[in-house]
Amino acid sequence: MLRVFNTMTREKEDFHPITEGIVNMYVCGPTVYNYIHIGNARSAIAFDTIRRYFEYTGYKVNYVSNFTDVDDKIIKAAKAEGISEKELSTRFEKAFHEDTAPLNIKDATVRPLATDHIQDIIEFVKDLVAKGFAYESAGDVYFRARKFPNYGHLAHQSLDDLETGASDRIDDGELARKEDPVDFAVWKGADPEIAITWDSPWGPGRPGWHIECSVMATKYLGNTIDIHGGGQDLAFPHHTNEIAQSEAHTGQTFANYWLHNGFVTVGDDNEKMSKSLGNFVTVHDIIKEVDPQVLRLMMATTQYRRPIAYTHTALQDAENILKRLETAYRNLEFRIKSGMEVNDVELDQAVETHKMAFIEAMDDDFNVANAMSAIADFATVLNVTAEATQVSAPSAQVALQEFAAMLKVLGVEVAPTEVESDASIDELIAERDAAKATKNYQRADEIREQLRTSGIVVEDTAAGTRWHRE
Repeated sequence: MLRVFNTMTREKEDFHPITEGIVNMYVCGPTVYNYIHIGNARSAIAFDTIRRYFEYTGYKVNYVSNFTDVDDKIIKAAKAEGISEKELSTRFEKAFHEDTAPLNIKDATVRPLATDHIQDIIEFVKDLVAKGFAYESAGDVYFRARKFPNYGHLAHQSLDDLETGASDRIDDGELARKEDPVDFAVWKGADPEIAITWDSPWGPGRPGWHIECSVMATKYLGNTIDIHGGGQDLAFPHHTNEIAQSEAHTGQTFANYWLHNGFVTVGDDNEKMSKSLGNFVTVHDIIKEVDPQVLRLMMATTQYRRPIAYTHTALQDAENILKRLETAYRNLEFRIKSGMEVNDVELDQAVETHKMAFIEAMDDDFNVANAMSAIADFATVLNVTAEATQVSAPSAQVALQEFAAMLKVLGVEVAPTEVESDASIDELIAERDAAKATKNYQRADEIREQLRTSGIVVEDTAAGTRWHRE
């Protein structure tokens, strides 16, 4: 039975979907005003891994994740470049896909834009006003936080604490427009210096940040969804406000399970990433220098609620692990060529044992650290099998398929090798094998080095010599 840690209750709970066999999941996406940083990538990878595990266990996942394409940051960045907000946001929507594809992050089932749902947002806000949960003030529309029962429960904060914090954050002008400091904007009146506005019953303006996710989550997934996810920093105010306005609108529970991923720190000093500290790292820059599969494995193999330290050492460790896993797969894949067409009961049982260990780990709130232990043990089985005197081709093939399926949950793809053929290389390999057979190791080493300088890696295995290009 899968158990997940629900931020709302701060306990692990058995997971029961609303509809058997289907998971409806909403994960807050980025504000598209710049390239995504590793904090954005961490959230995308964490929830992609969770999604992949659901699919591995047979669920159909409806995965909705938005782009915030109208926001103060976008307006400011567009103004600085002298271009329209749409031009800027479109550029970074495209960049998001270009930067996440190498990380093997699956695209969302639906990737909605806030600006495509303005009328939906207006209708949503009108309903909140009609029910007395929201009010207009000088062109803005604010949600009455105190009117909603248990406001702040997700963040486990009291209204008094939230009031003190809100008073410190907002300026005198906004404070004067609000009935209460804890109230939050669901619609912002037009600013004379900002061109991007839409007509509304309260005058020209644009949506508040929180309202878009409530509108798009309920539109595409229904009034109650199975899982709502995002970074820890979104629990308050973003997700807290989503809950209040969504449940005020529908009268139903907004999400049954709230999952939040941990932060990313940078460097050995575990500093929180920030532009002011000069350690702001974008995925766009990282993947120019780091194998995206290494970055993916590094981030996917830390349990989603735990913090990740982005360091050179962590990347090197992930690279070494990836090489070991790929080598184990390739060793047995190559060995199958000379395998027997009979089943190996012992290997079949080992596959099932490691599969169950993997599932047991992932069923414990997606504990990828323990799941990796199961995968590492499985890799040892592949290596031992590849070195055996005789190998069962059918059982080995099943083992490879299951091993690849586990890695795929983590976003690491190990596909069957395409058979390469090159007569000149094959001749050199044959000459090297002959040299080794006659104990002419100097000539064998010369041939290996000759091939290495041409980008050819030679590997000696129990089933013979194999080669591949670097």
